[in-house]
Amino acid sequence: MSHDLIRDIFMTHFHHPVLSHQTDSAVVEAGNTLLAFTTDSFVVDPVFFPGGDIGKLAIAGTVNDLAVSGARPLYISASFILEEGLPVGELEIIVQSMASEAAQAGVGIVAGDTKVVDKGKCDKLFITTSGIGLLEERHRHISMGSQVQAGDCILINGTLGDHGMAVLAARTLTDFAGSIRSDCASLNHLIYRILNTFSGVHFMRDATRGGLATVLAELSGGKAFGVTIREEDIPMNDPVRGLCELLGYDPLYVANEGKVVMVASRREAPAILQEMRKDSLGQKASMIGEVVDDHHGKVWITTSIGGRRMLDMLAGEQLPRIC
Repeated sequence: MSHDLIRDIFMTHFHHPVLSHQTDSAVVEAGNTLLAFTTDSFVVDPVFFPGGDIGKLAIAGTVNDLAVSGARPLYISASFILEEGLPVGELEIIVQSMASEAAQAGVGIVAGDTKVVDKGKCDKLFITTSGIGLLEERHRHISMGSQVQAGDCILINGTLGDHGMAVLAARTLTDFAGSIRSDCASLNHLIYRILNTFSGVHFMRDATRGGLATVLAELSGGKAFGVTIREEDIPMNDPVRGLCELLGYDPLYVANEGKVVMVASRREAPAILQEMRKDSLGQKASMIGEVVDDHHGKVWITTSIGGRRMLDMLAGEQLPRIC
């Protein structure tokens, strides 16, 4: 439904060739400089959750949208809509969290805006960010996946579903709140090291809303290749798996905020995987599947019991307000 809304309303009236690519970051030219530019809004409920808060999430989410496009994030703007009555102490904790995450990612918060609305007209606070970064010409193809081909390998830097389940537990299931932590983190340093070491990265996307399955469905949709992944190779923490089974969620569709899905050449993929595992944010990295010259435009998963099923784009919203 979200894709239908974007296609039928926004894409119908906002005409620009850059926007038509619908990538995580727009790739634009400024003279002889190639830039990646992104914007995002954050309305997560609750604003504090195990492993992070709305401030850390806003910075990491913006940094990651730039980084998975192959860019080096530089600057961020931050706009706040605050509800009347929001405790100043809570706001300061969130702002400090943003400053800390920005410093860790090596980006500057250089512009912003603040508005206050009447009590009941906003849920504590909403944050909108924009980010800009430098992109080298040799990495321009990554966000569109134009060099993806049959034989490429699919990697992910760690466990699935941590963020979505952590937010859900903090919101309604306090008994689980301490056992699951969000994976919210800025991935630009890990990604930058890989891009500077290897030339075989063909595509990257952060598996946020819609999760891993939706990323792969978007990658393969309408293309002259298919994707096959193996359930037994997909890393997942036991509490996340258990909570998903208890509540009937498919972890392949649950949002993440510190996971990059990477498609790399078969020749370099094993070395990239080892490089990922050297980083604290990639210790549980895994090679989970391949791009194949079969079932074009579709994603299939081989289950742990040997069956096969097709993965499509997420239909409907499993978990509202998780970012």
